[in-house]
Amino acid sequence: MSQPLKRYIVALTFALVPTAPVIGQQLNTFTSIDVPGATFTAAQGITPHGDIVGEYISAGVTHGFLLSGSEFVTIDVPGASLTFPRGINPRGDIVGRYDSAGVTHGFLLSQGEFVTIDVPGASSTFAREINPRGDIVGQYISAGVTHGFLLSGGAFAAIDVPNASATTAFGINARGDIVGMYVSAGVTHGFLFSFGEFTSIDIPGASLTFAGGINARGDIVGRYISSGVSHGFLLSQGTLTTIDFPGASFTSGIEINPGGDIVGLYTTAGVTHGFLLSH
Repeated sequence: MSQPLKRYIVALTFALVPTAPVIGQQLNTFTSIDVPGATFTAAQGITPHGDIVGEYISAGVTHGFLLSGSEFVTIDVPGASLTFPRGINPRGDIVGRYDSAGVTHGFLLSQGEFVTIDVPGASSTFAREINPRGDIVGQYISAGVTHGFLLSGGAFAAIDVPNASATTAFGINARGDIVGMYVSAGVTHGFLFSFGEFTSIDIPGASLTFAGGINARGDIVGRYISSGVSHGFLLSQGTLTTIDFPGASFTSGIEINPGGDIVGLYTTAGVTHGFLLSH
């Protein structure tokens, strides 16, 4: 896919989430996700029906997976040295990244066919999420700078938070609201891009915040670091809920479906696992 780039660089507004993490709703059922025989598993995307995509490492090689019901299916782009699915929409279209001959490309897997996604002029492209309409967001690197992108109707648009040194788009919902992260003055912030306006998302007291996914209701999930510890979070209707897998040293929320089910990853005893957090 190769189309001219337009750019989204618009006003940035700042909105802080509540002054302290609170439990806003009952999120009480964690399920660990581990691909059999893998040394690393991360859940990255989830459909309304509960199908999950992600990545796993086996024998030192990174593969993708689709978990539907209780069955894992491996996803490997032909000829790739690495395959990393990041997002899936209700139709089952999957987007992500693959590496081949030392170059990172985005991909779309739809109806059994792989399509390569490369932003024109970029040295690296990574597709991170796809919404029900087929709009795709992600990141690309050009002249050493990381930018977000939106691919819609066959045309690419660059997404850059004003005055940021790097921008990455991670999630997009059915309405076209986009979430991600940006770096400014060495600090990583989350953002929401909606109706042509950026809003910064910063968890109070955190040294890093990133927004990984957004659903149709506008619920946002992601990760923040506080006192050197990584926590997941859910931001719903202005209320912040911290997400920590029991006993984990690291937790990150990655994506949320319309029903509020959340997927992500956690680390315990040095091993990384995927998780599903459902009501």
